[in-house]
Parts: sequence; C-alpha cells; structure tokens
Amino acid sequence: MTVKTAKAARTRRLSAVAGLAAGAVLLLAGPASAHVSVQPGTAEKGGYSTIALKVPNEKDNASTVKLELNLDPKHPLASVMPQPVPGWDIKVEKSKLDKPMQMHGKEITEAVTKVTWSGGKIEPGQFQQFPLSVGQLPTDTDELVFKALQTYSDDDVVRWIDPSKPNGEEPEHPAPTLKLVAKGASAGAKGAQKADDKSDKGVQAEASAEKEDGGSSDTTARVLGIVGIVVGAAGVAFGVLAGRRRSAA
Repeated sequence: MTVKTAKAARTRRLSAVAGLAAGAVLLLAGPASAHVSVQPGTAEKGGYSTIALKVPNEKDNASTVKLELNLDPKHPLASVMPQPVPGWDIKVEKSKLDKPMQMHGKEITEAVTKVTWSGGKIEPGQFQQFPLSVGQLPTDTDELVFKALQTYSDDDVVRWIDPSKPNGEEPEHPAPTLKLVAKGASAGAKGAQKADDKSDKGVQAEASAEKEDGGSSDTTARVLGIVGIVVGAAGVAFGVLAGRRRSAA
C-alpha cells in the first residue's frame, strides 16, 4: 500500500467516525422533554401566592395557540386573578360552590374554576409564562393539582392531566402541581409572596429571571453533553488510527 493510499484510507475512517459523532450530536440536539408546570413549585398553606404556568412548545412544526387551566374542584380558591400577558386574551370562568366559603368576613358563593389564554403564539423552541395571583390557599391538603390542556396550531391537544404515580415514576403527561407547605417552611422560596400591589411587580421580575435562568441552564447542560460526545468520538478516532499504525509497523 502506497503512502497516498494509506492516507486516503485513514481519511475515510475519520469521516466515518465523525459521521457517527455528528449523528449522536443531532440526537442530543433534538427537543428536550419539557412539561407544563407551576413556577414556583411550592407555596404556604393558608396564604396567598403569585404563581405562573410555564408552558414550553414541544413541537418543531407548530405553535402553541391556547392554554386551558382547570383548577382543583376539591379545593376552590376565593381569589384567582390572572396577570395580563401581551398578545394573549384571557377568559375567566366561575362556578357556584356546593358549600360557601368565608373570606375576610364575607361569604363567597362562587369561585374561579377555569382560566383560558388564547390568541397568542408560543413558537417552536420557546416557552411562555402565564402568571396568576391565587389565594387563600387551603390548609387541609399538601398540594393543588391543576389540569392543563395545551392546543397547537395543527389542532393537536396535549392533555397535561395525569396524576402522579404511587411508585414515584413520572407519568407521560403529568398535571401541573403546586406543593403546599406549612407556614414559614417556604420563607426562602422564590416567588412566595402575598397577593398585594407589590406582588404583580414581583411576578413580572420573576418571570423575566426564569426565562433567563431556565434558558441558560438548559443550554449549558445540553452543550456540555454535546461536547462530551464529540470528545469521546475524537478519542475513538485517534485510537483506531493508532491501532492501524501499530499494525502497519
């Protein structure tokens, strides 16, 4: 075998290894698994909180155009106030309560049971937060489970309604859940605050920070994974070449 032929063979082997590495990189670069979730994930029992539904677009060829949020009927909330989201229309639906609630000395006979956002778009590769001020949070449960329906521009509807499994395994489409903790337990939790005039400003700042922090951490993790694949593939390529050279010698 001439030197020129040997170099050509090594080039072909390198190309093959590089192709395998590129395929692995493309696999990692696909859409990351993401769910509709409540941010922050915890709040104090008996208090008020500003939360946001974080809705990622999991499709490459369609936009999210509607979100329907159904509140927990077992634990009605006397106050549910959505914050305006630019480009989105908001519809709030109320229902009569089987048993009236008392709030600040007043009898509450109906409560919000459904909130719908529509008219806007969450493009592929993006997410949107939909803030809500909620309260008074119940004291007789450790969580509030919401059921969310995410509608895409291709008419596909993803139903985020699956309850958690007893074995701790995550269901395919988990329902957004707000964990409720004893008073004082979430003092340092981001986003836990009273529903007053300042809370609206706070949730705007938090939504902005979440977009930056969430995007940065997701990107960093995926870049590190891709770098690891490429470095490993390069090591395999050099190992193959070294073995060939020793055999030739």
